[in-house]
Parts: sequence; C-alpha cells; structure tokens
Amino acid sequence: MRNWLERKLAMVLVFCFFSLFATAQNGYKITVNMKNCKDSIAFLTFYQMDKTYIKDTCRNISNGKIVFTGKDKLDKGVYSLVNQKKEIVFDFIIDDNMQNLKLNGDSASLKREANAENSDQENDFFKYIQYLTQQNEQFATAKQELKGLSKKDSISKVMTLYKTLEQSINDYEIKVSEKNKGNYLGDFISLKMDKNLKEIPKASNGRPDSLKVYKYYKAHFWDGVSFKDPVITRNPFFSNKLKKYFETAVYKHPDSVIVEIDRIMLKPDPGNLLYKLLLAHFTSTYETYNVMGFDKVFVHMADAYFKTGKAVGTYEDDVIDRIIKRSDKLKPLLLGTVAPELSMIKASDREKIAKLGFENAKSSAEVTQLYYNNEAEINNMFYKLSSVKADFLILVFWDVDCGHCQKEIPKLLEEYHKLQKENKDVKVFSVYTQQEGDKYLKYIDEHKLDWINVYDGVFFNNVTEKYDIYSTPVIYVLDKNKIIKAKRIGVEQIKDIIRDIEAEYNKVK
Repeated sequence: MRNWLERKLAMVLVFCFFSLFATAQNGYKITVNMKNCKDSIAFLTFYQMDKTYIKDTCRNISNGKIVFTGKDKLDKGVYSLVNQKKEIVFDFIIDDNMQNLKLNGDSASLKREANAENSDQENDFFKYIQYLTQQNEQFATAKQELKGLSKKDSISKVMTLYKTLEQSINDYEIKVSEKNKGNYLGDFISLKMDKNLKEIPKASNGRPDSLKVYKYYKAHFWDGVSFKDPVITRNPFFSNKLKKYFETAVYKHPDSVIVEIDRIMLKPDPGNLLYKLLLAHFTSTYETYNVMGFDKVFVHMADAYFKTGKAVGTYEDDVIDRIIKRSDKLKPLLLGTVAPELSMIKASDREKIAKLGFENAKSSAEVTQLYYNNEAEINNMFYKLSSVKADFLILVFWDVDCGHCQKEIPKLLEEYHKLQKENKDVKVFSVYTQQEGDKYLKYIDEHKLDWINVYDGVFFNNVTEKYDIYSTPVIYVLDKNKIIKAKRIGVEQIKDIIRDIEAEYNKVK
C-alpha cells in the first residue's frame, strides 16, 4: 500500500511539474523593478501601425515592483511600460524566447533607459535606443553652436552634420543587425534601415546617376520584410516606413499610387491581420488625403476592395455601405471626368419662379407638384451648364451669407476681369447654393457680378449633393469639353490651371 501511495504521489508531482512548465512556456511574465516609482498602476502597451494598445495592467505595485502575467504568449513586437500618467517609461522588445523577462528601470530618469537581467538581446535593444538618444542630443547641441552664422553657411553645416549623424546611425545599425541576425531585434532594425546603393555610378553627363540610385532604392526598399507576418506592424517604425515609401519611392500621381497599393495588397494573405491593417490604412489615408486628384485612389479602394467583398471582416457592414456611398458620390467628380449636368435658373428669372410659388412651398411633394404643373415654362427657363461655350469655364458654388465667400467672390471677380483683359475665352458659372432670391439679387447688383448668375430655384438639381458641397466657396475649372481639370482650388490657383489647359490645347494643334 505504501509503495502504491508513493508511486501515486510521484505521478502527481510529475504532473504538477509539467503543468507549471507548460504554463511558463505558453504564458508570459514581465517583471520590472523600478527605482523611485510612486505609481499605483502601470500599463503594458504594444505598437500596431501608428497606434498603441493596452495589453495588460498591473494594479498592485509594491516597492516599485511591477509584474505583468498572462496565460498566453505575447506576440513578437515592441512593447512599452506606461505609467499612470499615460507616459511611456521605456520601450522593450518581445519575441518567442523572451516571454519571461526581468527588467530594471528608474522613474526619475528622463532618458527612458533600462536594462535586462536575463536577456542579451534585450540589452542590445536598450543600448541601441540609448545610442539613438545620444546621437540626437549631440546633433541638437551641434546645431545650437551654429547660431550666428549666415543662413547659407548654417544650412551647409547642418546638412554636413545630418549626413554624419545618418552615417553613424547606419553603421551602428548594421553592426547590431548583424550581431542579432535571425532574432527579432535583427529583423526590427533591418525593417527600419533604408537600403541605399553604396557605390553610385556616373551618368553619361559625368554626374552621379540619380535615376539608378532611385531605381535601386525603390527595388530594395522592402528587402528582408515579410508581408506574411503581422509582426512587421508591431513597432513604431513600420507605419512611417510605409508612408515614406509612398512619399519618396512612388511617383506622386493617383494612378501610380493605385498600382503600388494593389501590389502591396497582394503580399499578405487575404483576410489576415496584416491585410486588414493595410486595407484600413490605405482607405483612411486616401479618404482624407488633402491633395487634388487623389480622391481617385479612395474611389479605387471602394471599387476594388469594398464592392468586391474584400473588406468584409475588416469593417462593419454599415461602414462598408458608407464608404461605397461616399465613393459613388465622388466618382462623377474625379479629375478627367465630364462635369455633371446642372439645369439651373438664372438669377434674372427669380421673379418668375417666385410667382410660380416655389419660394413658399412647404414640402418636397408640393415642390414636385409645382414643377409638373409648370413643366414647360420651367424647362424653357433652365440654363444648362453644358450649354455654356468657353475654352475655360470656372464653376463656383457659394453662399451670400458665407463669410469666406464674401472675401473670395470679389477676388474671383477681379481675376475674371484680368483674364478677360488677357483675351482668354473664359466664363464663370456662378451657382448660389441657397434659395433666398432677394439676398442673391441684392449681392449681384451691389457687387456688379457680370458673369453667369444662377441658382437652383425649382429644387431640381440637389446641387450640394451632386457636387459634394459641404462648405463654400468651392471652385472647379472645366475645359471647353466640360472636363474637370481642377477642383476645390483657391482663386490664386486659377491662372496656373488655365495655363496648363492652354498647354494641352497647344499640343493638339
């Protein structure tokens, strides 16, 4: 009986040992000993694209000892210890073999320095961060010493300092990357580094071959980066590197950007986390991109990914519907398309429209009935955008009561007269976006607006919806075929746009 009990006890102990071992292997434990720590709570956060998220919280800090534990392994990436003021104390890295870390830091240190008791790779990371900090401090100090120099000399010196800094950091990164080849730190630094052509050949004119440099830079930009693994997004560099690629390696044109987006979207497995993050990044970036013409990229995203079901799982159904509707609104307004037709009422016909009862209509049903009761007369009054003949047509949407319009409309009028004096075949199709006819006519008379003055007097066009007018004024420039050549521009840009259109006309001759 005794032997049986001993064997049973031994089996229980073995089971417990392996259970504890399995927990240690599968879970994580991050222990941080912080000097001068007065916090009662701390957070473990991680980077993902350009955002940070809370992974764990320690609510029991004793004598500066902070412990984060979990049953599942932490994903590889860069993590941060964050204090109760939501400030980063220091960053550190995690990989598959660094799930049980012992770190030391000092809350009083302003340099976010730390060290690890049980990981050489972690200490290499801390030394790397310290090196970057030191180099940047030295650069800032050296810049301060240049005060008093002429602007030309100062710029020259700063450029020299920057190149020296850049080369020093690059040399250090190569050294650390080679030492940590095959582990996460090596991959992390490789992701951050630019891959530039080391020996630059001469072009036929004897100067450095900038085209070859550019081609090498673009072709090798993503060397060593696997788009199959979402780990590449869990650091503070990937998002900026992605932006840098589109700013420095991709030709600044919507069509070129679209090609590159589609090429990158083919790299990750459809539906995985990296695919979703990239889809969200590109969609968000180009929905709000503030460069004329790049709404074409957003429309492409909707057509290629949202209308085809590829955004399911990344976005909720209502968001997918919203993005598709937004894209459908923008599509007819893209540069290079024919401007949507407008059938407007001339300001001079406002009295006739008022007599028909449109200004007193109380509902859309009443407006509809008034229209059909007077259809023939109204159709004869319509002034269509397509009927305007001009080499250059300025289409402006504005409101009498808009403060910005009150500044811009007189400027536009002045520019219009200048263009006429230069014998440009230019016309202005001026659209008042409201229905207060008295105000409109008064403003036209007082400011002597001697161009085409119209408004949607019979509520036929839904102008603000058709032309996506959410603020005023909005200026479009059309060519003689009513092709949209520019939109949402300032008055000061009109002359250059017209010059570009003229150049296109001259090419055809």
